[in-house]
Amino acid sequence: MTRVQVGEAHWSVEVAGSGPPILALHGFTGSAASWESFAQAAQKDYTIVAVDVLGHGHSDSPRDPACYRMERCVQDLAALLDRLHLSQVRWLGYSMGGRIALGAAAALPQRSAALIVESASPGLPSAEERAARVREDERLADWIEQVGVPEFVRYWEALPLFVTQARLPEAVRARQRAQRLSNNPLGLANSLRGIGAGAQPPLHDKLKSLSLPNLFIAGEEDARYAAIAREMHGKAPGSHLRLIAEAGHAAHLEQPERFNREALEFLRAVEQGGPPQSVTSTAFGTPPH
Repeated sequence: MTRVQVGEAHWSVEVAGSGPPILALHGFTGSAASWESFAQAAQKDYTIVAVDVLGHGHSDSPRDPACYRMERCVQDLAALLDRLHLSQVRWLGYSMGGRIALGAAAALPQRSAALIVESASPGLPSAEERAARVREDERLADWIEQVGVPEFVRYWEALPLFVTQARLPEAVRARQRAQRLSNNPLGLANSLRGIGAGAQPPLHDKLKSLSLPNLFIAGEEDARYAAIAREMHGKAPGSHLRLIAEAGHAAHLEQPERFNREALEFLRAVEQGGPPQSVTSTAFGTPPH
């Protein structure tokens, strides 16, 4: 683990492997360790740069929610690339990290070689939806600070969004829980306030102008985010869609071998000049939709 200072905050970074760099961004309550399986599969061909997003893991948890906002986060990631001497990366993001990866790829096209977004959205389209979500996230943020991380994690793990993770081996679930419990309550609360789905600017219009190879992945059993992935795939020119069978919101955790295969096949095709344009939408393990 390396701690890199960007502005007034320190970001924790895990680097493994050799080859073209992939910058991996975890989801809310996660950390760089979320990508352990992917890093092991990819590190023979790629350098995996997995970061703890501000407010998570070993990165700092600033008191000002503005430090977490999408615009600031993208600026910090650009500065982080400078500090790591990386001129261009392949973005990989899950859930909250997928929103950030999409925002970074759209804002930093010259530094973006490819984009993989897993189980994420481009934000909420209407001002009413965003305002309602901001109010909801503010209440949840206040509650986290009031009750602490253990009580919040019990609530978070019981959400319907994660019901398919009940099938995971107990050792995997315990490791996931320990990772969540290691977070700072202020960091989680301010992440909701600063870069929650309601707080972030909507990125729907950015999808149409993406000029880099991009792949949207979701678990087939996560109906909401599978639908969002299809929608983004329909708007982003030249994009690719993979739906992972027998997986919910966290396909990289629930079906790691399948997820790793799909992501790496896409990236290797990019390195060879571009993924095959004849394959635009498949579901691994089931007939194409």
